[in-house]
Amino acid sequence: MLKEGDKAPEFKLPAHNGEEISLKQFAGKKKVVLYFYPKDDTPGCTVEACGFRDGIKKIQAKDAIVLGVSPDNVESHNKFIAKFKLPFLLLADTDKKVCQDYGVWVEKNMYGKKYMGVARSTFIIDKDGKIEKIFEKVKPEGHTEEVLNLLQAN
Repeated sequence: MLKEGDKAPEFKLPAHNGEEISLKQFAGKKKVVLYFYPKDDTPGCTVEACGFRDGIKKIQAKDAIVLGVSPDNVESHNKFIAKFKLPFLLLADTDKKVCQDYGVWVEKNMYGKKYMGVARSTFIIDKDGKIEKIFEKVKPEGHTEEVLNLLQAN
């Protein structure tokens, strides 16, 4: 399991805009708010994404960038972005490798049925590529404020 202070696992994933995005491209430049969410255009994920959308200017003012990651494909991400006017990159982790590297691909249990899915989690990664903060079991409502409070404290 990753912990605060660890080096964040490197990744390279396709973004909704056709670019390949890697963690190292932000090294020395920006903090990264890397948030993992289960599925595009579902209730909790929409609340969380819209929270980041509404707080994006404040996040950017703290020299940080938001990257959302889910197992959905680029086409699904594009629809989600268009529908809710999301002003940040969504990355497609269709093989779930990055989710596994970050420890968020877990067994879940709903109505007694077990299945594998993404545990809603956010990692704040500093400019040196170290994990500054891990938010586990994120509640979508109010999460942007938690992230902003942390960014403002540092």
